Amino acid sequence: MRYTLFERQRDIIILIARILLMILFVTSGWAKLTNFSATVGYLGSIGAPAPMIATAVAVLMEFFVGIALVVGFFTRPLAMLMALFVLGTALIGHHFWTMPDADKAANMLHFYKNISIMGGLFLLSVTGAGRYSVDRR
Repeated sequence: MRYTLFERQRDIIILIARILLMILFVTSGWAKLTNFSATVGYLGSIGAPAPMIATAVAVLMEFFVGIALVVGFFTRPLAMLMALFVLGTALIGHHFWTMPDADKAANMLHFYKNISIMGGLFLLSVTGAGRYSVDRR
């Protein structure tokens, strides 16, 4: 069969995918955690509702849920929850349709990047974490 190699490597590919999907979130979450007050100020400046709470949610989701997904802990529901978080950040932070032309292109790119990441998270919620995970233990 031509897909045999991929099937044999399925669990390692899922592990690599989890790591690659979460690199952005864990590093961003760490930056938010270590610069909490600056993040609160930034989120307030872009009109995020309740910037202090929004920052705490962002740190929780990006850093702590991100790490949980890397190690494969409670993967299916957390991947779905992360997908919803990513949709929220796209709608709150990258609402390109309301922005002037100077900001529109970059924010449209970030908005669709978030939508693409949601696709990976949906796929992870269906496949699960694979053999190399806490879920499998």
